[in-house]
Amino acid sequence: MLRAYGVTAKGRVRPTNEDYFAIDEGLHLCVVADGLGGHNAGEVAARMAVDAVADHIAMCGAESGPRGETVDDAALPQLRGGAENTAPPQAGRWPFGFDSSLSHAGNLLRTAIHLANVQILETAIGSDEYAGMSTTVVAAMIDGERLSVGHVGDSRLYVVAGDRMRQLTRDDSWVASVLGDDSQAERDHPMRNLLTNVVGARPRTDVHVVEETLGGGELLLLVTDGVHGVLDDQRLERLARDGRDLRRIATSLVSAALARGSRDNCTAVAARYLAD
Repeated sequence: MLRAYGVTAKGRVRPTNEDYFAIDEGLHLCVVADGLGGHNAGEVAARMAVDAVADHIAMCGAESGPRGETVDDAALPQLRGGAENTAPPQAGRWPFGFDSSLSHAGNLLRTAIHLANVQILETAIGSDEYAGMSTTVVAAMIDGERLSVGHVGDSRLYVVAGDRMRQLTRDDSWVASVLGDDSQAERDHPMRNLLTNVVGARPRTDVHVVEETLGGGELLLLVTDGVHGVLDDQRLERLARDGRDLRRIATSLVSAALARGSRDNCTAVAARYLAD
């Protein structure tokens, strides 16, 4: 069972919100995207990516049940201080190939993100208004006890369990490729926003999929760089552990990012896996 809640805000600097997210508890699915491009193109790319992933996964069944909100920044409270494979590779179902090292859910996410890449690229090529648009994406799906995470770009997923928080994704950025896992150095680097891999920029994107088995009670955090770019891991974890209410966690992460001076759109989805 998955319970989740998300919050997104455009922030106090950007004129529009180019982040987008979707939650489908029936599908055990959460998707977050951070669009890139001039005018409103980033917003279009992010929405297209999230919708493409959700629509493809929905083809496998289950009813949707989104929960979340887009909030007015002024309404945010101010904080003080700063598996085993279960399906063979059927002809036509896996147009981008079937990775036998991944679960069925992992392959679904991988395929869905590749489809999003094609849709965004075709739209960008066919319209001067949307030329050059692209987006990051991070998507989490739970099938049984198996967590599958597909991601491109620098939107992140963290797992909070027991006495530690772990970042499951790795940023597709020039800084991450040079500095490795030094999060503080990444936040301070002048080229921290230079991405090396996104959805919609070229005919074939590199889709990363990571999977692990859950035990029950894990908290998943999906955040855009407007949040993790200003909140270090210690602050993220402290806010994540401040109560069990998912709405409070998601709202606190966005509020804290804005209070710390984030100049970007801010999105956070908090999800908890409960073993049946």
